[in-house]
Amino acid sequence: MAIPEGALPLVVGTLLALGALTVVLAPLLAGTVITPVRGGKSALDDDDRPSTAVDALREIEFDRETGKLSDSDYADLKARYTKAALEELRAADRVSAERDGTAGGTLVMPAESGAEAADPVEAAIAKARSRQQNCGNCGPRPEPDALYCSSCGGYLPGACGSCGTPIEVAGSRFCSGCGSQLAAA
Repeated sequence: MAIPEGALPLVVGTLLALGALTVVLAPLLAGTVITPVRGGKSALDDDDRPSTAVDALREIEFDRETGKLSDSDYADLKARYTKAALEELRAADRVSAERDGTAGGTLVMPAESGAEAADPVEAAIAKARSRQQNCGNCGPRPEPDALYCSSCGGYLPGACGSCGTPIEVAGSRFCSGCGSQLAAA
């Protein structure tokens, strides 16, 4: 029996398609479900929550900015997670103080004001706020190293490291106040 001309590529293509289909459907037919892995955990784990309250605060801030969380839900979650984050940070400070042999005393950072010296958590909050970027349209931004606002796309102005003059033009290479070279972004 002779094979018609052009049938061989058709047969090979069909066999390849059946082989690919078998590879794709084999886990489903065997009852095994392969789930994508994210951060060392299965994407479908019930325990796929942030590991700390600080992480949860970052996540709800992101969810609110992307429109996944209403303002009322955000306010409720922020209050709850802020309280838990403060407790976690204070507990971590106690453990650190015990490990360093300064248990019972207050850890004081050198350049702190009176209120911040009494509470290391407040000092950490003040440090985070000092690194926070502000958008002229949207206000404080959650990403401290961003050059552009994640909501409106506007340039986030900075300041000259030498004289403190505000830098409001994207891509500026020299300070308009003192002329010193700005860090390359």
